[in-house]
Amino acid sequence: MNLSDVTSRAPRVRPRIWIGVAVYLAYLAVFYAIWIVNGIDYARVGESAETLLKWYVAPLAGGLVVITVLVTVLGWWRPSTTGRRSAPRWVWAVPVVMAVVAVVNMIFGDFTTVTPTMWLYLVAGSLLVGFNEELVTRGQLMVAVGSRFGETGVWLLTTVLFALLHLPNYFFGIGSLAFLQVFIQFGLGSVYYLARRMTGSIVPAMLLHGLWDFSTFSANVPWAGLMAPFLGIAGVIVVVVLLRRRRGVVQA
Repeated sequence: MNLSDVTSRAPRVRPRIWIGVAVYLAYLAVFYAIWIVNGIDYARVGESAETLLKWYVAPLAGGLVVITVLVTVLGWWRPSTTGRRSAPRWVWAVPVVMAVVAVVNMIFGDFTTVTPTMWLYLVAGSLLVGFNEELVTRGQLMVAVGSRFGETGVWLLTTVLFALLHLPNYFFGIGSLAFLQVFIQFGLGSVYYLARRMTGSIVPAMLLHGLWDFSTFSANVPWAGLMAPFLGIAGVIVVVVLLRRRRGVVQA
């Protein structure tokens, strides 16, 4: 994150790492509290309209309120959502391939059990997850971490925290697979990071994230899941190459 970008936009509250982490934790607290109250079983989220509403839309709607209020209070909307482009065009290849995989996953998916109400909740939840998780991690958290660290630190810390966001799934129905999910999400988070840096806007990362989740929750085929580790590895490699080329400084 380019510190000059942050300071020139005169946020209401000066960016600090602890503030960004506090916002991140506040979001998680509300999200997981709603999961606990609603009796989440992660493996069954996409089972019916009722499960989608209780375990997908409801916690994300609660999280939306939290992140929207906090970013507004801090005055971090502009630096959290915009910045300068900082990656060559060829970097588009990884996010584009990820989007293609998500679309192919849906093309070959089985939607015979998906009702109109389920489609509504799937679309709403996917838009919310893209907006919320990107604003929390590759938005306000990048602003906070960028107040002290260079680009390598911004990528590494924000992507690690994004990956760890999924670790509590251990307690909500998937057990030890949550550790594998954390590693995969670190890679996918790097792809979302590339989408953010390539365009200078958080919107493409939000849309890609939402598309991916929509594909994996709606289509009963495993192609996206099987491809996820490879996409993640490609994303990490490309980020590392960019950081090395720019000697650890990729401007936001």
